[in-house]
Amino acid sequence: MSTIAVKTNETPIIITRGIYDLLKIFINKKKLSRHNELKLDQELKYANQVLRKDVPEKIVDLNKKVKVKELETGAEYEYNLVAPQKARRKHNTLSILSPIGIALLGYEEGAELSWEMPEGVKFYKILEVTPLA
Repeated sequence: MSTIAVKTNETPIIITRGIYDLLKIFINKKKLSRHNELKLDQELKYANQVLRKDVPEKIVDLNKKVKVKELETGAEYEYNLVAPQKARRKHNTLSILSPIGIALLGYEEGAELSWEMPEGVKFYKILEVTPLA
C-alpha cells in the first residue's frame, strides 16, 4: 500500500459550518483525486468553523473575488466565487465547488497553497480577496 504525502498550510483554514458540511459531503462522494481528498480532509480536521457574519474580510469564501498567482508560471487569474447554482460563465462567476474554488476556500490573502489539477499539482499564492460587488 502506497501513501501520499500531503502538505497542508500551517494556518488552519476558516470556513462556515455550511461550507464545512458541503465539503465533507464532497469528500464522501469521492469526487476528488486521492491527493486532494487527503489534503482537504486534513484541512477540514483543523479548520476553524465560524458563522457567515464572522468570516474575516480577507478570507476566501462565498461571494468573494479572488486574485491568485500560479507560482510556477507567474500567470495571474481572477475568480468570482459563488454558490454552485449561481455559477454562470456569461456572468464570469465560478462555483465554490470547482477545483480551484475548493482549493482556495478558507485561505487568507497572502497564503500559498497547492492543489492537484487535471494537469498536475499546481502551486498558488492568493494575492487579493475582496467582496463581490
